[in-house]
Amino acid sequence: MKKFSKALAVAAVAVSAAYMPAASATPVKLELALLVDVSGSVDANEYALQKGGYVNAFQSAAIHNLIAGATGGIAVTYIEWSGAGEQAQKVGWTHLEDAADSNAFAAAISGTTRLPGNLTAPGSAINFAAPLFVNNGFEGRSVIDVSGDGAENDGANTATARNTAIAGGIDAINGLAIGDATLVAWYNTNIKGGSNAFVIGVSQFSDFAAAVETKIGREINPTPEPGSLALAGLALAGVAGLRRKQRS
Repeated sequence: MKKFSKALAVAAVAVSAAYMPAASATPVKLELALLVDVSGSVDANEYALQKGGYVNAFQSAAIHNLIAGATGGIAVTYIEWSGAGEQAQKVGWTHLEDAADSNAFAAAISGTTRLPGNLTAPGSAINFAAPLFVNNGFEGRSVIDVSGDGAENDGANTATARNTAIAGGIDAINGLAIGDATLVAWYNTNIKGGSNAFVIGVSQFSDFAAAVETKIGREINPTPEPGSLALAGLALAGVAGLRRKQRS
């Protein structure tokens, strides 16, 4: 009899758990995954410039003001990547609502150690990052941000990974290409995707810090491209309702 009663109690708990609502996600203006290239072409000095660019950006008063003005703040994670099987989430999802939060995130980035890497697989990095948005505890505009100094020479096809991520609910994938016009064009063709997506190009790592601050500012306050404004007007006139991100 005791065993039967215990079984009923366990079943009751299981049924009630099944009907309990899932924990609600925290609404934020932006969910941002920063994907940073640490492949073999990035030497120690260039790595320091790149990492320092992110640290400086999150210590910037301009970024502090944008975060403070963002409804719900932003959620951000810092990821390093190289070849097909070389990715690591160095700083997990962090909620930033004010200058103190942003400075703490900068300190967390500063405290990380470099992921060993050799080849360049941005497609594999996108495939690694996209699932990290699922059940991350936040709900907002989802953006993957890829920075690097070379085109794909390993791993998953980049354009396919980009398309799969967008089809799966990621709102935009942006790029920061460190190199010549050919690399910027490659990023535009293979990495850029989704709504209000963009690529920023810099010719050398010494220009990276300023570009990062500009990029993060545009991601917090996205600016529609001129050609999309007319389409947006037509969509608002003809569609009643707001597309929700797909979550699996």
